Amino acid sequence: MIYVLTALLVVLALMGVPLFIIILAAAALGFAHLYEISSFEEFEILLNLPIELFRLTESSVLMALPMFAFAGFLLSESKTADRLVRLSKASLGWMPGGMSLIALLTCAFFTMLTGGSGVTIVALGALLLPALTRSGYQERYGLGLITTSGSLGLLLPPAIPLLLYGIIAQQMDIPNVQIKDLFLAGLLPALLMIIALYGWGLWANRHEKIPTQAFNMRELLSAANEAKWEILIPVIVLGGVFSGVLVISDAAAVTAVYVLIIEVFVYREIKFSRIPYIMRESMIMVGGILLILGVALAFTNFLIDAQVPENLFTLIQANIESKIVFLLLLNLLLLFLGAILDIFAALVIMVPLILPVAMNFGIDPIHLGIIFVANMQIGYFTPPVGMNLFIASYRFKKSITELYKATLPFLLVLLVVVLLITYIPSLSLVFIR
Repeated sequence: MIYVLTALLVVLALMGVPLFIIILAAAALGFAHLYEISSFEEFEILLNLPIELFRLTESSVLMALPMFAFAGFLLSESKTADRLVRLSKASLGWMPGGMSLIALLTCAFFTMLTGGSGVTIVALGALLLPALTRSGYQERYGLGLITTSGSLGLLLPPAIPLLLYGIIAQQMDIPNVQIKDLFLAGLLPALLMIIALYGWGLWANRHEKIPTQAFNMRELLSAANEAKWEILIPVIVLGGVFSGVLVISDAAAVTAVYVLIIEVFVYREIKFSRIPYIMRESMIMVGGILLILGVALAFTNFLIDAQVPENLFTLIQANIESKIVFLLLLNLLLLFLGAILDIFAALVIMVPLILPVAMNFGIDPIHLGIIFVANMQIGYFTPPVGMNLFIASYRFKKSITELYKATLPFLLVLLVVVLLITYIPSLSLVFIR
């Protein structure tokens, strides 16, 4: 009977039944089978399922998630993208390959602020692709650059994927996993990815005659003055958290209020009447994440009771003795999952399963968080079904095969960087260990 019900769940998942229902049903089915529930009185074991949803309310860190999401949605609705592009051009346009670096940094910074990779492609695509082609870059290069750069900011604070990873690890009672440590750990890997893609851009366009623009201090000061309010956002978050003045939930609340004030009352780009709509849309996303997270933690309880992590580690150790090989297989698995699952769903499903196994191999949980997110962000544009590929195809009205060809060189460059991040832990831990 258990196999029939399991097969039914697989069929339902393939038919598009919401993920949280599948996970919840799998947890209930797992507990029922594990404890051989046969009477109504024994069903009290299934109280594990709603209890996990209640436990989430006890997490003070969790309050940061809706606040950062709301701030990100506000920024995506404003003309922040235009101001960031202007500022980047004014400050970096004089450098060799300056427009390429401008696109990289603008996309990374915008994704960092909004938390949405696809949002970055939609918001910045119309600005950056024509700017790149007018500067002398081939259209294919511009398409690949924007499509891949859309996810670069996911390792930069206030990174929602890293925040979610930290929440899951803390709910699992994993020691020494602090959100501020995860934020610090993502800085150098993100910078390394940007530098690698910039270097690739210089090499790939070495035969092209790409002009640079003269540096103009007046334009730089004007652009910086126009974008000064948004430039202060990471200063507020990082300064508040790392100075100890604010905990992460306080920083999120301050950020949300600050962004609301500057976009509604300072820039006046968002009408007050539109705030309820933006709030509703952002909370729909957060609600979906929290619902999946709650049922995933309930499923994690089943995995622990069934000793799945221990058995999985024993199985892996019997067949894989090398930590190096384990990490390589983990990268391949995460790339695959990143291509077929939303990053939030992938995190809540896989972190509870993989984290205990990885720690048994001696992998630092902070380092593992960076490996997870770095692979997930590449999964966004990994063929054949990476989400950013389809968003870019729709946004630029290009065939999906064109996007495959355009992003392949960037994918290979970032894969090399991910391997460096994976096998050189100090790249992630240098600021915290």
